[in-house]
Amino acid sequence: MWYGVFLWAAVSSLVFHLPAALLSLATLHQHKMARFMPIGIVLMGIMGPVCGGVLTSAAIAGVYKAAGKTMISLEALVFGVGQSFFVLIISFLRILATL
Repeated sequence: MWYGVFLWAAVSSLVFHLPAALLSLATLHQHKMARFMPIGIVLMGIMGPVCGGVLTSAAIAGVYKAAGKTMISLEALVFGVGQSFFVLIISFLRILATL
């Protein structure tokens, strides 16, 4: 169960981060130091689900296992994309708080 949720969280995180990396690559390619920013963006798109996504996916799967329920693939999709969406919302709110 946890692997399905984790896999969807990783894929949706990359779907969110790859356009941002491509946009930064297109706009910052002539800058001396900032041209390497897309590497950091893609690494965060990978490392976020690996570090935090594994724990939250295991917690969701543990609740399902304790309740004695089975998880269909659509539920794993909703939980995985939901994790990435909440990370996106929290990231935007933290940026706005610093302004």
